Amino acid sequence: MKELTKAEEEVMQILWDIKSGFVKDIIVHFREPKPAYTTVSTIVRILQEKGFVGHKAYGKAHEYFPLVEKPTYTRLMMKGVLRKYFGNSLRQMVSFFSHEKGLTASELEELKHIIEEEIKNKQ
Repeated sequence: MKELTKAEEEVMQILWDIKSGFVKDIIVHFREPKPAYTTVSTIVRILQEKGFVGHKAYGKAHEYFPLVEKPTYTRLMMKGVLRKYFGNSLRQMVSFFSHEKGLTASELEELKHIIEEEIKNKQ
C-alpha cells in the first residue's frame, strides 16, 4: 500500500468521516479556502488508481467511498514512522514523544496502565 500525499490524505480523512459522497459532498467538508472542484475530482481519481477509493456510477455522476479502512492506513503509516524515524524502536519513539510533548506524571501513569494491561493480555 502506497503512502498518500497530504492532499490525498485530506480527502481520505473526509471520506472516512462521511463514509461516501460525490465530489461536491467532499468539498463541503474542506475548510476555507475550499479547493476547486477539478482539484478534488483529480485527487479522488488518483486515490482510485492507488486502490484507496471505489465508486458507484449514477449516469455521469460518481459516488465515492473508501476501500481502505482508516485503522489499516493508520497502522501502515505508524509502522513507517517507527521504521523511518526511530529505527524500529518503539522505546525510542515513546521516549521521543514523552520528552517532546512534556507528558505529565498522570499521562505517564496512564501509559503505564495501558502497557500493564497489554502485558496481562499477552500472558
